[in-house]
Amino acid sequence: MHSESIYKNYIPAVTAKHEAKDYSYWFIFYLDRLLIKVNDDKASIPFENSLTDLNITAVRKQYLGTLNGYPCYCVEASLDTTESEGMFFRELRSLYGALEEDIFLLSGKAFQIVNWDKTHQYCGRCGSKTYTMEGERAKKCPKCGHASYPVLSPAVITAIIKDNKILLAHNRSFRGNMYSLIAGFAEPGETLEECIKREIKEEVGLHIKNIKYFGSQPWPFPNSLMIGFTADYESGEISEDGEEIISAGWYDVNNLPELPSEMSIARKIINWYIENFKK
Repeated sequence: MHSESIYKNYIPAVTAKHEAKDYSYWFIFYLDRLLIKVNDDKASIPFENSLTDLNITAVRKQYLGTLNGYPCYCVEASLDTTESEGMFFRELRSLYGALEEDIFLLSGKAFQIVNWDKTHQYCGRCGSKTYTMEGERAKKCPKCGHASYPVLSPAVITAIIKDNKILLAHNRSFRGNMYSLIAGFAEPGETLEECIKREIKEEVGLHIKNIKYFGSQPWPFPNSLMIGFTADYESGEISEDGEEIISAGWYDVNNLPELPSEMSIARKIINWYIENFKK
């Protein structure tokens, strides 16, 4: 995982308490793509006094807090937005390693808030127009009082170890021939440990034991919280479900297939395996 918490430099907030003249970080999204500036092959997000300086019209904007003392905003840009010289809209995944780590992590938060704001303009209970609650990250219905908060979807991802080998699988949704760990979303009424056992049994037919927490990672594609674990094989033979998992097998350190990006917690767990089980 990353070496320092983002909260060393970032202070979250909902209500701005700074003067309008302050320069700000602008996390601007157009059709789910982030606006970046490219200068001397280095990427950054706009750091300007206002959206006017960027010739951007906002559908809506949300205050995020401060990074290194400077205000941060996320913005849904209007559909008539165009790229200007030296500025481009790019998919967030493609910017891993190109942006500073704190900026990349905040971009993920901004992406989730922009999309939550976009999809909660109307009450899910009665259909009335909602309003943004003051001092709280929430939308409230003036008619029935229903409140909606940004949604997080918890998902578990687990490395299974057997005889110094790791189980890796190819999901039907993966690009190319990439293999990764077994993962899945927690369902109502189950613990994370129960979710792990269920997902592994459903997808590859195995039973596991000695589940241990590894770490977690926000995964804004679109709104997941990935919770990583390690576990030991207990019993069973690999039996792919054929729905999500179409191929799975045991791999050792010297015989690994194509792996996930370094940005993912999946790769961080696999790297842990490599470091601890290399000969």
